[in-house]
Amino acid sequence: MQSLLDRYGRVARDLRVSLTDRCNLRCAYCMPAEGLPWLPDDKTLTDVEVGRLIRVAVEHLGVTRIRFTGGEPLLRGGLERIVAGAAALRGPAGRPELALTTNGLGLDKRIDGLAAAGLDRVNISLDSLDRERYARLARRDRLHDVLAGIAAADRAGLRPLKINAVVMRDDNEPDVVPLAEFCLTRGYELRFIEQMPLGPKGEWDRGRMVTATEILDALSERFTLEALDEPRGSAPAELWHVAADDTQPGGRIGVIASVTNPFCGNCDRTRITADGQVRNCLFSHTETDLRAILRSGGSDDDLVAAWAGAHAAKARAHGIDDEGFVQPERTMSAIGG
Repeated sequence: MQSLLDRYGRVARDLRVSLTDRCNLRCAYCMPAEGLPWLPDDKTLTDVEVGRLIRVAVEHLGVTRIRFTGGEPLLRGGLERIVAGAAALRGPAGRPELALTTNGLGLDKRIDGLAAAGLDRVNISLDSLDRERYARLARRDRLHDVLAGIAAADRAGLRPLKINAVVMRDDNEPDVVPLAEFCLTRGYELRFIEQMPLGPKGEWDRGRMVTATEILDALSERFTLEALDEPRGSAPAELWHVAADDTQPGGRIGVIASVTNPFCGNCDRTRITADGQVRNCLFSHTETDLRAILRSGGSDDDLVAAWAGAHAAKARAHGIDDEGFVQPERTMSAIGG
């Protein structure tokens, strides 16, 4: 068994698989209003190719958790087949945990099929509960569709049901407490995320990023928070327990401080883009082409060697605060979250 070990002793067990770079929203922190040039179909991995890479990851590289991302993964017609194929795999640690990160549009129509295929849980993006603010951030008036997707995932019983929110200054700061109330009263786990420089080139303004400290300050004005006394491990979110009160039963809220308090030292992630490139970090400037190995008749051993070699070169940290930091060429939608 080969492991995805880097030179700093971190081992990747968590695989992020981007199934498409396309998206049906145009979120301001992710892509320009006009969208991006999408990958042509012949450059995108087929369902069979995706399945083979996932099998190699689980059976030969020790991956235990798989998250399907995009763009928007619900735009992938073969999503249920890909999930079912992954659910049938068994590695040294058994069946991999399967999750989906989605904007929720159309999830209500597919959640039953995905659950039947073996999907374990979902993370759904929801940056505002105010229709106008949501439409301004997403550049699409689709809040009702997101809420329908969340309700459907709830009914399907996938737990924990996680909600992701990126907070931006002068945009959706007023939603911090309402989002928390919405999730706490329904038993969802909310994750606030600091905005990262992975959107349109030259548009990230650190001054517009609402920091984890500011988010916690806003929450503390409404709720009683207590840091959870449990090992964080490789999890990106710092978790807080929210005490119950007259309006909500209490629960947990996480804050992912990717910029102000990064978790790079414990990162256990590896990534495959929709066109079959290994990325060992969201902010990497290098990629290793597994699609070429697949399409030239390469063996599983060839894939393992290329993948392990790419991961061995993982940097110590993303370097956002370094003087020479340069944003990657690909945006978040083209990398996969």
